[in-house]
Amino acid sequence: MTESFPRQQARTRGFRLGAPRAFEVSPDGARVTFLRSRAGDDPVTCLWETDVATGTERLVADPRTLGADDENLPPEERARRERVRETAAGIVAYATDRAMTLAVFALSGQVYAVALSGGADAAPRLVPTRVPALDPRPDPAGTAVAYVHDGALRVIDLAGGQDTVAAAEDGVTLGLAEFVAAEEMGRSRGYWWSPDGRQLLVARVDESPVARWHIADPANPGKAPAEVSYPAAGTANADVSLLVASVPVGVPYGEQPGERRGDLTEVAGWDRAAFPYLVSAAWGTDPLIVVQSRDQRVMRVVNAATGQLLREDTDPHWTDVIAGVPAQLDSGDIVWTGLADDTRGLIVAPAGELAGAVPVTPPGLQVRAVLGTDGGDVLFAGGRGSTGLQVWRYGPDGLYAVATKPGVHTAAKSGGTTVIASRTLDSSQVIVRLTRPGGPADTGTVVGGIASLAEEPNLPAPEPRFLHAGPAGIRTAVLLPSWHRPGDKLPVLMDPYGGPGAQRVLRSAGIYLASQWFAEQGFAVVVADGRGTPGRSPSWERMIAGDFASGILEDQVTALGAAAEAVPELDTSRVAIRGWSFGGYLSALAVLRRPDVFHAGVAGAPVTDWALYDTHYTERYLGDPARNPDAYQASSLMGDPARAVKSVIRPLLIIHGLADDNVFVAHSLRLSSALLAAGYPHSVLPLSGITHMTSQETVAENMLLFQVAFLKQALGIEAAARD
Repeated sequence: MTESFPRQQARTRGFRLGAPRAFEVSPDGARVTFLRSRAGDDPVTCLWETDVATGTERLVADPRTLGADDENLPPEERARRERVRETAAGIVAYATDRAMTLAVFALSGQVYAVALSGGADAAPRLVPTRVPALDPRPDPAGTAVAYVHDGALRVIDLAGGQDTVAAAEDGVTLGLAEFVAAEEMGRSRGYWWSPDGRQLLVARVDESPVARWHIADPANPGKAPAEVSYPAAGTANADVSLLVASVPVGVPYGEQPGERRGDLTEVAGWDRAAFPYLVSAAWGTDPLIVVQSRDQRVMRVVNAATGQLLREDTDPHWTDVIAGVPAQLDSGDIVWTGLADDTRGLIVAPAGELAGAVPVTPPGLQVRAVLGTDGGDVLFAGGRGSTGLQVWRYGPDGLYAVATKPGVHTAAKSGGTTVIASRTLDSSQVIVRLTRPGGPADTGTVVGGIASLAEEPNLPAPEPRFLHAGPAGIRTAVLLPSWHRPGDKLPVLMDPYGGPGAQRVLRSAGIYLASQWFAEQGFAVVVADGRGTPGRSPSWERMIAGDFASGILEDQVTALGAAAEAVPELDTSRVAIRGWSFGGYLSALAVLRRPDVFHAGVAGAPVTDWALYDTHYTERYLGDPARNPDAYQASSLMGDPARAVKSVIRPLLIIHGLADDNVFVAHSLRLSSALLAAGYPHSVLPLSGITHMTSQETVAENMLLFQVAFLKQALGIEAAARD
């Protein structure tokens, strides 16, 4: 019997197992390292290396041969994986030296080093660090490894084995990212090597000002609640500063308590009172840092060695955090992004000219992330249309397309070799190509590829129909059952995320697998990216400033109407909505505020009261709750049950993981209490031991089955389910 899709999706971690990722290219372009498990149902990720010229792959490190117990993870590593939504096991992150002759990774809190391009007999070796060791990274020469242990940044010499303290201070953490940096800014690291290996930029994080919240495990009442530092909107953040630690060479160090290796000095030019957020850092020719004001309307690029202010960007709503910047080319030019003509463009300029520099890319080409540099070239992700993510290269010879076929593409480049990973509507698999210079328009000649071992889903291929809904042209996708007969009416399931930071309407088959499964159960599924979602323009994203509710909900209604007009088979008398996280909030909002349109909802891990969500995300859009209480009240769900019960009551299922440390279960419990107090019937599904990710196979499988059963009952659908 064919395995059901919910079971297969849960077992394969959303079909991500077996897919290659985390590509690094050697400086000569001859080799590529990457992560991939051995099969589409194997959760243990291995480190691999491929020879570009021959296409030969070598298994560099297999955690199973190292006897590592991946379940024995330090709490800090579990938290890091939660922040980056890592569901696999094994080697889930690695770092290399500058020449890419050495790779370093951690397993169960122990550090391993392995030679790259070292032949089949090169085997990983255990580095005798303190345990647990976090975020190990080799110096550029590959002679030492830095790591974090017990809140201190340490450095171990690989040849002599001396393990010494680079930075330590009682009561604070050095070398790790704080919560909001990892969760909201995309900065998952807290230290950076200098190019000569003599210094380290080190983030110092003092969490003492942050409120302590507690996560209990009701299924195990004898277990003490976990205490976490959580900066809710309007409350204190962690106090973050940045130090430069010198790393003397050739000097022996002992292990006396409190000993510190080298000197620590605070970086110059950072006004931490005015700019408390450390957004990113990079060390090319110069150490560069990006800092941001608490209201996020001002962002600065600072030379951390000299204190020189290189650029200041301002915005009346908020400045954007863009991955991969700042970066520095071999010439010393700095890579940045800036706004012009409602377009986020690429900026490349010398340090002295950065302040007034304008984009080198044309209007309409939105830069979403800088992927890397290679000599004088900058590789970046962006697009002219909002239903795809393309890859472009800018260099001394101008701007060139690298991967612009409709779909979602990313890339890495060094030594003239480019690795392009693409997801399109043609396949649910990621297709990885290796290119070298040459070919039409210098897009590159394909010289090889890296195979994906991910499973094919037991599901008809999604064939979304794309629409531009309403006067604003809301990007919308409609999916029908593969067995649907034209003219037969179908109940509708809206399946949005709908909020800032995430885009659902893309020309990639893998995006729509769960949506297509719901379609196979007898629904017409509508996915819409309303105002605030990324990919279109800065002004589109800023249309939600001060209001998470009214415009975002209105766009879902508009998209539904346009979909029903384009596809007459949609039965708008039976409309449900489901979502997770922001999508969960939107689902509850829809049935409570627009019961005339939405007849049932599934709200997964919803943010119900934005005063309970974190500072950097919430204050960016709604401001300071003390100064803008009306924005928080208008966007909160807590007052809706009393109003909704006077109108039409619609079936609502709330799902929440009890161990969620991102959207705490307090959100759902408070909403449930408000619903109960108002006399509003509803259902609550608590997930014991589950965080914001539902990575446990049985939970992930049954949660889909439970949702479809609830929705069918709520909408009065009696048709038999299909796998």
